[in-house]
Amino acid sequence: MLASVMAGVDGSPESLAAAEWAAREALRRGLPLRLVHACDWHPRRGEWESGSATQRYLARRALQQAEDRVRAACPDVRLYDDQVEGPAIPALLKLAEGAELVVLGSRGLTGVAGFLVGSVAQGVVARATVPVVLVRAGEEAADEQLPATGDSAGRRTGYRDVVLAVDLDSPAEEVIEFAFEAARLCGARLRVVHAWQTPVLGLGPGEVDLLNDPHRAEERQAALTGALRLWRDKYPDVEVVETVTKDRPRTALIRAACGASLLVVGRRTADRPVGRRVGPVTHAAVHDVDCPVAVVPHS
Repeated sequence: MLASVMAGVDGSPESLAAAEWAAREALRRGLPLRLVHACDWHPRRGEWESGSATQRYLARRALQQAEDRVRAACPDVRLYDDQVEGPAIPALLKLAEGAELVVLGSRGLTGVAGFLVGSVAQGVVARATVPVVLVRAGEEAADEQLPATGDSAGRRTGYRDVVLAVDLDSPAEEVIEFAFEAARLCGARLRVVHAWQTPVLGLGPGEVDLLNDPHRAEERQAALTGALRLWRDKYPDVEVVETVTKDRPRTALIRAACGASLLVVGRRTADRPVGRRVGPVTHAAVHDVDCPVAVVPHS
């Protein structure tokens, strides 16, 4: 199967925003866009013929709405569509095996910030073997770009930062590479964030003082620089800003993602039962930030 960027659509505003985001990403990657609508319908006796026709019509309308949105925004993208039957999560996961990444819509913003992630999106994020990007309702191309400068009305200065969360206890190459490539494709700066906390449970006052030693922060900064060295060499054109902060990872990540064009986080796949959940930091990211979030599986 030809590699593609795949977007799941259902006619909702968030899925239309996801389709448009996926189209822009497909153009950046030089790949076709594949729009997919999955229909899980269980008719009662005597409903099959009329109900099936209705479901086909609704599916076709959802795909057509997404196609129209994509054509208007990205007329040069190569576009395909698929209508599949069956439970949405396994149907999308099966089709995702031939994709480079999958893009899905959230349910929009909560009352404070971030995503209300639907069950389908949560299921795909937790089980996909390829990166999954979640896009909120209302996301537009202009949201990826820095605002126009005062000295040149209407001219944009470039893309907003791509933000990468790194766990130095187990830095995942798949996640780091995805973030560098995403930044390269759109000419964005890559902001790499590592947050750490001092473990205090069961420690005495003297031991806590040792853990608060400022040299520990310097060691983590050096470790982060070392983890990124190979990728800096591989992507010399990507500007990188490294940040090591002593804070709750969830808090630091939400703060760093404010104003970003994309947040990249990892999801560990090794030693997890099929069914699966994302880790607490990734869970916070997909629920509490207001930019698109890429969840990259890694071993």
